[in-house]
Amino acid sequence: MVGETSDSRGRPFSTTPGTTEELPSTADLVVIGAGVVGAAAAWFAALAGLRVVVVDRGAVAGGTSGAGEGNVLVSDKEPGPELELAQYSRQVWGEDLGAYGGLWEFESKGGLVVASTPTALDALRTLAERQRALGVEVQQVPGAELHALEPRLTREAAGGALYPQDAQVQPMLAAAHLLRLARRRGAVVRTRTEVVGFLRPGDGHAGSPVTGVRTPHGTISAPAVLNAAGTWAGAVAGLAGVELPVLPRRGFVLVTEPLPPATVRHKVYAADYVDAVASSDAELQASPVVEGTGGGTVLIGSTRERVGFDRRPSPAALRALARGAIGLFPVLASVRAMRVYAGFRPYCPDHLPVIGPDPRAPGLWHACGHEGAGIGLAAGTGKLIAQALTGEATELDLAPFAPERFADEGGRG
Repeated sequence: MVGETSDSRGRPFSTTPGTTEELPSTADLVVIGAGVVGAAAAWFAALAGLRVVVVDRGAVAGGTSGAGEGNVLVSDKEPGPELELAQYSRQVWGEDLGAYGGLWEFESKGGLVVASTPTALDALRTLAERQRALGVEVQQVPGAELHALEPRLTREAAGGALYPQDAQVQPMLAAAHLLRLARRRGAVVRTRTEVVGFLRPGDGHAGSPVTGVRTPHGTISAPAVLNAAGTWAGAVAGLAGVELPVLPRRGFVLVTEPLPPATVRHKVYAADYVDAVASSDAELQASPVVEGTGGGTVLIGSTRERVGFDRRPSPAALRALARGAIGLFPVLASVRAMRVYAGFRPYCPDHLPVIGPDPRAPGLWHACGHEGAGIGLAAGTGKLIAQALTGEATELDLAPFAPERFADEGGRG
C-alpha cells in the first residue's frame, strides 16, 4: 500500500506523503535522504527556525535505516573522533530527544561485551580502560558473574564488560517520527522524489556554488543542500562534481521466532566485534551480536562484506550468524529463524563519517558515511549540522569529519 511500510519487526506504520502534493520552490535547507540521519537533521534544523524540505527517491527509512538493528553504542568505539561523536550523540538521544523516546522505543538496555578467552579478555580490559579515561561508563564483569546479567549466556566465557550507556532504538520508527515532528515545525517531506541534479549558477563549473536541487517534479532553490543519502551519498556528491568514497558494505540480520521475555536482556556481542567494525577487508567479516526486542523476537547480527549492492542471501554469512549466536547463547540452537534481511552500511575508508560543508561545492553539505553506527550517531550529527547551518559554534569539532579530507585521494573537486 502506498504510504505504508513495516518496520524490522514486521509492524506497519504510516509514512509521509509522496509526490501528490506540489513541491515547494524555495527553502532554507533541502535534505536529500529520509533515513534517520536526514530526519534528525531536518528536525533540528526546523527546530532552529529553518524552512526545510526533505526529499527521498524512495520511502522513509527505505535504505540503511530500514535494515539495521538500531544500535546506539559507545562500547564499540576506539578512542578518537568517532567515540567523541558517539558520546555526544548518546547525550542528544537522551536529553534533547528524551521526551520522545517512547515513539521510537528507545531502550537503555546496556551493552554486554563478552570475551571467550583470557587473551580476548585482556584486550577488552585495555580498551575499556582507555574508554573509561574519556568518560565512558564501563564495568568489568568476571566470568563467574556474567550469568547474573545474562542467565542463558554460554558458561564458557572468560569474562566481559558492561556498558550501561549502550541503548537501542527502532530505526524506522525514529526516522518516521522525527520527520513527523519536523513537519509540525513547518518542514515539508516528499518521498519518491529523486534528486537528478543541482542548481548551480552560470555553467555549473567545478567550484561553483550549489543553490538548490532539480527533481523530476520541479526544482527547489535553497542556499544549503544536505547530502544525507546513505550508501548513495557518493553518487549524490558526484552530481556536484566532487567525490566522496562512500561505498556499500552489506550485512545480514536473522530474526528468530518470539521467545519468552528477557531471554536476552542486553545487547550482547563478542569482543572481536570491535575488530570486525574497524576492519577494511572487503571479504566477509562476522562477529556475533545478539539482542532481544519488545515483541519477543531476537535479532542476530552481524556480518560485513563489500559486494556492491548485491542483496542475494549468502549461505556463508547466514551460517556464520547462526554459529556465532549459538556460541553466545546455546539455547538458540533449538530456536527457529523466521526470516533474514539484508542492508548496506555507508562505508568510508577511514571509518569516519562525513559531516559538514563541502568547500569544493559551496552550499553543499554532507551527513553521511556513518557505516554501521549511523543510527546511534544520527541524533548528534543532526544537531551539529543545524548548529553549523545557523552559524552557531558547534558543540563538537567537525574538522575530523570534513568532506575535503578526501580531496587528495583522487577526488574530482
